[in-house]
Amino acid sequence: MTRTYAGTLDKQHANQAATIAGWVQKHRDFGELVFIDVRDRSGIVQVVVDRSKGASEELLAAAKELRSEYVVRIAGEVRERSEQTKNPKMPTGEVELIASSIELLSRSETPPFPIDDEVDAAEDLRLKYRYLDLRRPLLTRNLILRDRIAHGVRDYMHRQGFLEIETPILTKSTPEGARDYLVPSRVSKGNFYALPQSPQIFKQLLMVGGLDRYYQIARCFRDEDLRRDRQPEFTQIDIEASFIDEEFVFGLIEGMFAEVFPLAGIPITTPFPRMRWQEAMERFGIDRPDTRFGMELIDITAAARQLEFVPFREAETVRGIVVPGGAALSRKRIDDLTEEAKKLGASGLVWIKFDAQRGSSIKKFLDDAAFESVRDALQANEGDMALIVAGKTTRVWDVLGSLRLRVAKDQGLIPADRWDFLWVIDFPLFEWDEESGRFFARHHPFTSPRLADADKVESDPGATLARAYDVVMNGMELGGGSIRINTPELQSRMFRALGITDDEARERFGFLLEAFRYGAPPHGGVALGFDRMVMLMARAESLREVIAFPKTARAQDLMSEAPGRVDEKQLGELGIGIKG
Repeated sequence: MTRTYAGTLDKQHANQAATIAGWVQKHRDFGELVFIDVRDRSGIVQVVVDRSKGASEELLAAAKELRSEYVVRIAGEVRERSEQTKNPKMPTGEVELIASSIELLSRSETPPFPIDDEVDAAEDLRLKYRYLDLRRPLLTRNLILRDRIAHGVRDYMHRQGFLEIETPILTKSTPEGARDYLVPSRVSKGNFYALPQSPQIFKQLLMVGGLDRYYQIARCFRDEDLRRDRQPEFTQIDIEASFIDEEFVFGLIEGMFAEVFPLAGIPITTPFPRMRWQEAMERFGIDRPDTRFGMELIDITAAARQLEFVPFREAETVRGIVVPGGAALSRKRIDDLTEEAKKLGASGLVWIKFDAQRGSSIKKFLDDAAFESVRDALQANEGDMALIVAGKTTRVWDVLGSLRLRVAKDQGLIPADRWDFLWVIDFPLFEWDEESGRFFARHHPFTSPRLADADKVESDPGATLARAYDVVMNGMELGGGSIRINTPELQSRMFRALGITDDEARERFGFLLEAFRYGAPPHGGVALGFDRMVMLMARAESLREVIAFPKTARAQDLMSEAPGRVDEKQLGELGIGIKG
């Protein structure tokens, strides 16, 4: 069957025969004249059946029988529309198909929601009928864009000499970080596979195997709480290479982005700026800073301690952000921000308005000199407002970093259609967890310390910096990576610093440590969140808008009703019983 995609028809096809196949979007019956809008993945075109222009009674009857979402095949001749009837809002609006035959391929019941981009149906309903939701032009366009990006990535990586190699989906659980999805083994009862959180160990083994430039658009799995930009199963662009350094990775990824982001109309300027982790935290309170707007954190500890306000005097640090024009904010809005600050862990939120009234939550501690001292420290202008938090430095960073983003979004301070890319470098190798009272790897336990800090891994882990890097766009992490450890001695020291005994290390990672004994090249890489990249490039609000069959925030597939129960026979074969 020769077929033309409906959305590709234009003036160059005028006076040519064409056959289209798809779904009826709209059906308008004017008696002797019937208009049918037919939709396929490429778009929509108008079909005309006109008795006055030679359409047979049989053809008119067939056209009248059609309803929305019926599946049809229609042949005819493409005609250019008259100037009065052209539709500039449609890509195919300059032409129409004059039908000569209509074949009804499948009928449809009335869908539970309109197949239209302006649909206001609840998301749960659309996920239950995802196969219908996918017909909406918006989702169709997103998945077409996803395909173009994946093709662009593969083409680029092949030109850089990388090999696309698949790594195992059924692997061994190495609990460190997010929870694994476990798969019971039927032939080895009591033992379990794990679905990979990433191909990390296997891609390092590929480097030991001499394959030196690997990439994969890999499926990964993490049993963790979901957010707007998280899914339990996700796709990442996974990359590893040997005999390289950080500069190689930066150039490789910048080159890739320079090719694929313009596919979505996003301009790229390289090289990307670089910012040390410490600077990012000091200025923005977050290690993935959104640099499209100001409102940076300002350390006012010295000025604040001059006030007779005990929380300021006793705090490790006092910092604030200045909201341009914030003096106009209502008291209710300020109270909401105060509650949010407390939820984030602050003991309170101090606010000061720099206007004629000089309103403040600590007004009685602000005489004229103190007010001006704080204003000078914050470099605030008339009409601005300061939000100030005191306490432990890391907590102050977290609170103000979150408030900065919240206020900027609410106040419309973030420029639209601006794309700021950034490398964040020089991360701490470890982070301290107060609850468990031990260090964890900030990235993963295979990240190499900076060469100058290698001797501190066990003696002073808190002061050890990593050869790690994240690539960030508009305040969202697109991916991260590192130069890896490639000697068994340093890898064993890293495990010990994390509280992993030699026996535990052999149990969890013995095959990697064994491999390092046979000559592992220096190597490193990066993993990019492919779903997240597509979401940003599509200007979508959620990952669910760029994944064909996503899960809900409770990790459920409402369409297939997964996860679901299995019968006792299956459980018995696996040697598993269910408690509770």
